[in-house]
Amino acid sequence: MAGFSVKTTRRCELVDITDRVASLVETSGATDGVAHVYVPHTTCGITINESADPSVAADILMYLDELVPRDHPKYRHAEGNSDAHIKASFLGSSVTVFIEAGRMLLGTWQGLFLGEFDGPRTRRVIVRVEGAGGQEG
Repeated sequence: MAGFSVKTTRRCELVDITDRVASLVETSGATDGVAHVYVPHTTCGITINESADPSVAADILMYLDELVPRDHPKYRHAEGNSDAHIKASFLGSSVTVFIEAGRMLLGTWQGLFLGEFDGPRTRRVIVRVEGAGGQEG
């Protein structure tokens, strides 16, 4: 397994991590297989979405804030970050991307994003590449 850290700068943001994951895939030497991308945190998540237009990420964050407000009178969690836990659950803690010819098989507009919902923080992203033509990394 391999990984990297991401320093977030705002309480809620989507950080494009596509290039960093692609670099680990390339370094692994796998020509065909899968890359599992995982975050071991309960207030951030991972998603695949459009990376060409930054307004998509802004729209996602705006809608999540409307759907799950930061301060809701019925939250029970005492730390004051219930919304972050819920938003992270919506995204999920992992994605799997196929690898073909040594590259991640993403659509033209797709990118991988770390969704931060309780920042700013330093987050850990773990990547496990499995495939033929290289070694697990």
